[in-house]
Amino acid sequence: MAQTVVSIVGLGSMGYGMANALLRAGQAVFGFDINPDAMARLVAEGGRKASVAEAAPVTDILVIVVLNAAQTETVLFGPDGWASKLRKDAVVIACATVAPDFARSCAARCADMGLHYLDAPISGGAAKAALGKLSIMASGSEAAFAAAAPALDAMAETVFRLGDAAGAGSAMKAVNQLLAGVHIAAMAEAMTFGMTQGVTPAKFVEVISQCAGTSWMLENRAPHIVDGDYTPRSSVDIWPKDLGIVLDIAKSAKFSAPLTAAALQQFLAASGSGLGAEDDAAVAKVYARNAGLTLPGQD
Repeated sequence: MAQTVVSIVGLGSMGYGMANALLRAGQAVFGFDINPDAMARLVAEGGRKASVAEAAPVTDILVIVVLNAAQTETVLFGPDGWASKLRKDAVVIACATVAPDFARSCAARCADMGLHYLDAPISGGAAKAALGKLSIMASGSEAAFAAAAPALDAMAETVFRLGDAAGAGSAMKAVNQLLAGVHIAAMAEAMTFGMTQGVTPAKFVEVISQCAGTSWMLENRAPHIVDGDYTPRSSVDIWPKDLGIVLDIAKSAKFSAPLTAAALQQFLAASGSGLGAEDDAAVAKVYARNAGLTLPGQD
């Protein structure tokens, strides 16, 4: 059986782990990123380096793991875009958090060029990406799912098939991001509130992670605050974009989302305070500053 050729654009914390999962599955992997160090690491681990013009004609599956809709559009349709260079019937797996209408537009443009498009936002964090255990919220045609299967099998523990057309995957990701962003902000608020009552961050994690008030985000992010480690696994600046998408969708649906709006303001405050490149747990610094509290690692 011929080896599947996968090109992955975006070798950040998520994309790099996904590329490694693909390599472990025995697939030929071309990596693309503006960071030369990430490229060099992938090549050292068995990945391949080439120009878009060289890789695209032999690529079976293009996986796009970039920040937003604008970058996704540039990768596909920009001056050095992949869409015009991929062979007919190749499949695009688009993983960025975008609005459903954008996903539908990309799918239509790809279809006009003879390409399959899978609307496939991801969840699970960098650790699960590296293990090939992501959750992927995917929608697209049966042909798109079939063409994407070798990559999906390597990258994901669970693939949710949410419909036969692009847009449904991105809609579900918006629901997920609403909850995830609100949960991070709520965790930061609860932890710093506890500090005003003599509850240390370490004790907060020990107790609340075993009580009804816990969440996956609390258990994943709160230890970063306890350790005073804001190395970005997922940065503060992700959330103004993602929660902004949620609110844009809500506005178009004439739906009020006050909790989302409140969480967004806290992430905007964190970003405006110069914390945008830090781990998103750094939103706790906004609460701590306003209350005159000192978080671990700040003294």
